Amino acid sequence: MISKEKLKQQFKTIMSLDSHPGHISTGFALGVFISFTPPVPGFHTAAALILSFVFRLNKLTCLTGTWVNSPITVVPSLLLSYKLGKWILGGRGTAELKIRTMDWATLKGVMIHHSKPLMLGSSIIGFVAAIASYFICYRLVIFFRRKDAALAEMTREMEEVGEELE
Repeated sequence: MISKEKLKQQFKTIMSLDSHPGHISTGFALGVFISFTPPVPGFHTAAALILSFVFRLNKLTCLTGTWVNSPITVVPSLLLSYKLGKWILGGRGTAELKIRTMDWATLKGVMIHHSKPLMLGSSIIGFVAAIASYFICYRLVIFFRRKDAALAEMTREMEEVGEELE
């Protein structure tokens, strides 16, 4: 079980990274967007690492963002994504989405047969969640860093220069 102290420590580690708040927030937002893509085992982690290398973002914050859509929220997220995508496409779809069991074969079949509305809906929801998470994360980093004089000075210098300090 995850302890409250470990979560607090992880939060403090992310908030005190030696990076510009925008850099931290962009990595987190990319991870959030990835988290709303349909779940394929290992895809979210691999995509977060690859894209964080490609765009030179913080790997830790990008991976942390992929945890936003957890196993508890993935089914409601998929259903909402599908319904949104189907609505945007004008109700065109092969059949109604009905999930009777939670085994891998059923979920795989649903994703194959209903991929167009599912991908459209998950992309839109992921994009909106990523934009919101960017601003929330940015504000949290600034708020947290104001409490520590050294971190506040580092953030002020980064904002003046407009880039990371080496």
